[in-house]
Amino acid sequence: MVAVWALLLTAAGLAAIGSVMLAGAFRSRLDETDIELESLPEPFDGYRILLVTDIHRRSLPQGMLSGLKGKVDLVLVGGDMTEKGSPLQRLQANMALLSSIGPVYAVHGNHDYKAEIQEVDRILEKNGVRLLADENIPLKKGGTELWLTGVDYPRTGGKVAYAPLPGMPPGKEKECRMILVHDPMWLLKRETVPADLILSGHTHGGQVVLPFIGRRHVEAFYHTYSAGMFLWPKGDGTGKKAKLLISRGFGTAHLPLRWRSPAELNVLTLRRAAAGR
Repeated sequence: MVAVWALLLTAAGLAAIGSVMLAGAFRSRLDETDIELESLPEPFDGYRILLVTDIHRRSLPQGMLSGLKGKVDLVLVGGDMTEKGSPLQRLQANMALLSSIGPVYAVHGNHDYKAEIQEVDRILEKNGVRLLADENIPLKKGGTELWLTGVDYPRTGGKVAYAPLPGMPPGKEKECRMILVHDPMWLLKRETVPADLILSGHTHGGQVVLPFIGRRHVEAFYHTYSAGMFLWPKGDGTGKKAKLLISRGFGTAHLPLRWRSPAELNVLTLRRAAAGR
């Protein structure tokens, strides 16, 4: 009889944990972060970016995001906008919502290529979302420029070579630069990182982070670089480091479960740092 009760209590406990994990997968929250960059042009001080990564199958929260219209300057989509089997109408609705908030730039993630990629790209174009496939674009404000580089995820997988990082135009090499890349492990393939800020996702912050066991990632890189803000050596001989932000993302992969790694949408405010900080 004791064994039966123990079994029932264990089953009830597992069911309760499962319910919490399922609920966690469908929560929505805005995570606000200030990012100081020494090379940021003064007119961009206070520039606000909505970073959305790893949507997968979810619908973006219209009520929450509509309130950001006029309050952010730029929207960046860090890949995995959809996935195989997810309704394309949902992608259409999500991109239409983001486009209503501000100018949108996006890069592919691995799951985008597993979906109907030509139709995915058509939906992006239809909604005015600029897809960056290994290219630079200047963001202009007050007569100055902040450079944005989008790194395309390799069609055949991230373990093969990425395309070369596009070079900056002559005379612009020392200007402030952001890189948007789906998988932060791309950094391991770089000898130098000519950027001030790297924005990425892909990891889901581990998605399910178990006590004592930790994150579910196999690769050692993700055990350290899972979610949050980090510093990464530029490798250019100056000793300077770029800032790396890894978002936990909004959706889930494989199973709709989250535990100790909440879904997030990121609002980033760029600040001009004092020299030497």
